[in-house]
Amino acid sequence: MCPSLDIDTVPSPAVFLTLLPLINSPSPSSSSISQSHTTFPLQETLSFRSVPPPMASNYYLATLAFLFCFISPSLSALVQEQPLVLKYHNGILLKGNITVNLIWYGEFTPIQRSIIVDFINSLNSKGAPLPSTSSWWKTTEMYRGGSSSLTVGHQILHEELKLGKILKSQHLIALASKTHFTFNSINVVLTAKDVAVDGFCMSRCGTHGSAKSGSGRGTYIWVGNSDVQCPGQCAWPFHQPLYGPQTPPLVAPNGDVGVDGMIINLATLLANTVTNPFNSGYFQGPPTAPLEAVSACTGIFGSGSYPGYPGRVLVDKVTGASYNAYGVNGRKYMLPAMWDPKSSACKTLV
Repeated sequence: MCPSLDIDTVPSPAVFLTLLPLINSPSPSSSSISQSHTTFPLQETLSFRSVPPPMASNYYLATLAFLFCFISPSLSALVQEQPLVLKYHNGILLKGNITVNLIWYGEFTPIQRSIIVDFINSLNSKGAPLPSTSSWWKTTEMYRGGSSSLTVGHQILHEELKLGKILKSQHLIALASKTHFTFNSINVVLTAKDVAVDGFCMSRCGTHGSAKSGSGRGTYIWVGNSDVQCPGQCAWPFHQPLYGPQTPPLVAPNGDVGVDGMIINLATLLANTVTNPFNSGYFQGPPTAPLEAVSACTGIFGSGSYPGYPGRVLVDKVTGASYNAYGVNGRKYMLPAMWDPKSSACKTLV
């Protein structure tokens, strides 16, 4: 009998996956926005994990499973689905009050910035109707240690592109270090659509890791806007996929394929960071290429998903936009499934 292709149980490749979001509405957050500094001291990286494109690898696994049906019954019987269990490796998790500092590298419109700021503020807001962004984030409480409450801290604008439009990993750490690394903060570097980053689109859509400076050790995230560089890889399902089944793209909930794609990737990396900040938290597989809280559930956005199909989600009757979570200020977002420690399965909002 052929193996089942249930995405919840077929293990994803040992890499991190994230997508990117887009723009649409309210005013920027009241959080402080400061101008960029001119020096970029490099910091020592302690760990580094990236988030690759979503669909291609799962489609590849599905193809292999299909081929095994025709090889030989005895061989296919040896191929068994591995249970999706993220083991806790007894390390520190990020719990309690966590400040998220935003470093904007390149040009982002005020609306684009407000979409991302509203998303972060939505993670702990109780005012939005269900299914809400905060109910999605609440799953992180099931990972030992209680809740992780995120608030937007400093915002630094680097519109002048002092490091150029082609960045390497060490540049990302240098940018992240513009707000000091501390244990109770996450420094997030967001690169604009015309900024190329080493490995972007080819092997990753974003990254999270840890680094240290004179002020201490902390975590960082990088997410790029794939609007013009690789929307089919890093902004799916809001763009036709580059590989795999060619299903019609969904309409982005905030009207900006690049930024709505960034939201998916940022959501993935924030959850991965608080549950595995220093590579000793929750993950499955090798520590150098682990499956984490959300990257273990690649490509799943609603019930009934399968490779190339994100699952059943909500659709706005007026705009036709697809979403699965309500946020603050009337926002709507598309959020990926997260592994639930209680059920040992990928949990969706709808």
